[in-house]
Amino acid sequence: MFSVLNRKEEIQKLKNTPLDLIIIGGGITGAGIALDAASRGMKVALLEKNDFASGTSGKSTKLIHGGLRYLKQLEFGLVKEVGLERAIVHKNARHLVIAEQMMLPIIKNGSLNKFFTNIALMVYDFLAGVAKSETRRMLTKPETIKEEPLLHARGKNLIAGALYYEYRTDDARLTIEVIKKAQQFGAMCFNYAEVESFIYANEKVRGVKVKDNIIDSSFEINASTIVNATGPWTDVLRNADKSLEGKRLLLTKGVHIVFDNNKFPIKHSIYFDMPDKRMIFAISRNNKTYVGTTDTVYNKEISNPQVNLEDVEYLLNGVNKMFPSIKLNKKHIESSWAGLRPLIYEDGKAASEVSRKDEIFISPSNLISIAGGKLTGYRKMAEKTVDLVRLKLKEENKIFSECKTENIKVAGADFNNNEEITDLIIQLTGEAKQVNIGLENIKEWVYRYGTNAKILLEIAYNNFRYVEKDVEKLIILTELIYVIENESVATIADFYIRRTSKLYFDRKNIEKHLDFIYLELSARLKLNKEKTENQKETFLAYYNESLNFIN
Repeated sequence: MFSVLNRKEEIQKLKNTPLDLIIIGGGITGAGIALDAASRGMKVALLEKNDFASGTSGKSTKLIHGGLRYLKQLEFGLVKEVGLERAIVHKNARHLVIAEQMMLPIIKNGSLNKFFTNIALMVYDFLAGVAKSETRRMLTKPETIKEEPLLHARGKNLIAGALYYEYRTDDARLTIEVIKKAQQFGAMCFNYAEVESFIYANEKVRGVKVKDNIIDSSFEINASTIVNATGPWTDVLRNADKSLEGKRLLLTKGVHIVFDNNKFPIKHSIYFDMPDKRMIFAISRNNKTYVGTTDTVYNKEISNPQVNLEDVEYLLNGVNKMFPSIKLNKKHIESSWAGLRPLIYEDGKAASEVSRKDEIFISPSNLISIAGGKLTGYRKMAEKTVDLVRLKLKEENKIFSECKTENIKVAGADFNNNEEITDLIIQLTGEAKQVNIGLENIKEWVYRYGTNAKILLEIAYNNFRYVEKDVEKLIILTELIYVIENESVATIADFYIRRTSKLYFDRKNIEKHLDFIYLELSARLKLNKEKTENQKETFLAYYNESLNFIN
């Protein structure tokens, strides 16, 4: 089990294990480092003060993309690296990283023209090693309108279009599946385990003091090396280490808003011009369309960036300008989220111009910090970091292998091709008839949990009579039980936000079974009344925040 239900035993095991590496930060970067290091044979602990993927890694645009925008900044090396990496991430998480055909509308006086777009996409296909079946296709104006009828309203301003491929993902689920795979290789990973301070020996960092926010206790652990992979909090830890010198982070905020497909019925995901010449996405997912992102400098509280009314109006204005027939307004928004990008500050550059390259800092105390980078490049960032750790451990006569993660599939991703995903959906749909669960729900489980959907179906069999054959209750309860037992869920917010993304893409249906889920989670985790009430209060704040935009 990867569960808070056996946390005391796991914490004791952690305290008794001589560690090679402590990773601070449970986002995609920390998860990738944990998998890379553990798969090489290192004794690894990963510590996250909140839930896994509760920061940047759960609030991105949810794309594994090759960085087409970087061509405009002439960052050819970055385009090539993330483009090639995109294919590896897809191969290793096939059910979570899904090919998505994107449209680029070419508009009169826009940031793209037909000639540049064709050349740029040709270079992009070459650098990113795009498969022949996914190479660009230029479209005439009539073809563009046929592919995306909403663009008909642009009239004479629409010149042409282009189709190319990116990969859509669920960022928080990708993070948890990487962490689960790291667990399988022996990594000890804990959410709600907050690093309060560093421990030093001979002026070198050799351990951390940890506060366990679940069982309310503190303890100390030591390791040969410590990596700071805390994203927006990177400089906070560097400051605690008294090593905040030289380059620093620039935090920028990215906001997304969600609509029902009926209100914004795109046929294609679209990458399009804003009036200020920036480009944003409109992406179709689960009968919803989400739009983003903004890119503004952020210098407020890191832990909970919020969506401003100004952010919303900026995105609405851009969407309505590109698609004048849909006339969206704030009342049509069903949910939203805001996340922070931890970029490396560059003098004189606007937020949207700052490079997304990652960078590693090593302090005089030997604290290794990694920041910057993209979701797409998480595996490569991990490889570079663990290569450095490996060199440092070699000085202590600890010898470890080179990186293996190019060929390691994440948890639940035991598929060799897309046909195997379809076969599993068909198989489980047949078996699920016994408990009245239909095709659409099975498909959702397979694309969320991969081959572990088989375990969910077993849980459903065992609880069919418990919920008195109420299929809707059965489906939500099944997921809750699975994530409690297998994904270290400790709060109602973990479940509805990070493990299932229901707050973002199914917000309207949450209230229907919310009290039932509160009671089930509380009973299964043996929470007292005070903790249950605190959880309710915290989640309802997130629930309301997703539609309450601040001035």
